[in-house]
Amino acid sequence: MLGPSFCSGDTDEEKRITVRLPAELHERLAAQATRDHRSVNGEIVHLLEAALADPSADGESR
Repeated sequence: MLGPSFCSGDTDEEKRITVRLPAELHERLAAQATRDHRSVNGEIVHLLEAALADPSADGESR
């Protein structure tokens, strides 16, 4: 029998979250993901990693 951690789908390397997006933003993400040959999820991860790697994105420019 498999343990609960196997069935949950969450690992230490990945966490599943639910995010509500305006339909227009989802459409823009989907279009960009298609251009970049990524899934929408992959595009979101890519954009978040890029934003968090940029020191100017830490809120000081606001």
